[in-house]
Amino acid sequence: MVLSKRHLIIAGVLAVVCAVFISGAILGVGEKAVSAAKKEIPIYRVERDDNTVALTFDAAWGAEDTQQIIDELAKYQAKATFFVVGDWVKKYPEAVKMLHDAGHAVMNHSDTHPHMAKLTGEEVLREANAASDKIEAITGIRPRLLRVPYGEYNDSVIRTLRDGGYEVIQWDVDSLDWKDLSAGEIVRRVTGKASSGSIILFHNAAKHTPEALPEILRILTERGLRFVGVEEMLYRENYYIDHTGAQRQVEP
Repeated sequence: MVLSKRHLIIAGVLAVVCAVFISGAILGVGEKAVSAAKKEIPIYRVERDDNTVALTFDAAWGAEDTQQIIDELAKYQAKATFFVVGDWVKKYPEAVKMLHDAGHAVMNHSDTHPHMAKLTGEEVLREANAASDKIEAITGIRPRLLRVPYGEYNDSVIRTLRDGGYEVIQWDVDSLDWKDLSAGEIVRRVTGKASSGSIILFHNAAKHTPEALPEILRILTERGLRFVGVEEMLYRENYYIDHTGAQRQVEP
């Protein structure tokens, strides 16, 4: 069959349109893949099978229950990680020293507890480093872990903090103690969700946490779980963080 010039032109145009469409589709898929690859996720839990869990306390309010929390943890030889705000450190330096002297890790929760996703990269690092300076002045140890205020972050915040030498730590078990839940409710929430590799969130100076803590420690201990600092639980090399925020070791 002989094609006319008009038919050849139409066929050529259709071929170009198809090529552009296919290229755009492939490019779109590629862009999505790159976007997914660049997604920055903090650590919410650690994939472990050694029955370790991390108790963490955010300290931004009062310090009146600090000694009581230390005493309850000591009964189970439990080590915890306290994420403290720089302003809190300035107001309660003796509490920071008490935590450090008791063998607990004192880490960074920003200097003034801002919404970091609204800050520039320079402001984010200024917040982090100002708090670390205050902590290091008392403990002699510069924090390497940071919990962002309100649990709020974006890719820029996580990337900026990691470039600044900090690993960002979230949680997979939330006690919701800041809502003034009863001690029984806090116990049920925590013991119902905690498992090996969990990072558990409490707050210093929350109303019913000191009352709930002994029962939580008892129940989780009876399950064979051990309480360690977050740093002790983290993998330092050959790891990745999956889309759920679980830090996993790379299979050999």
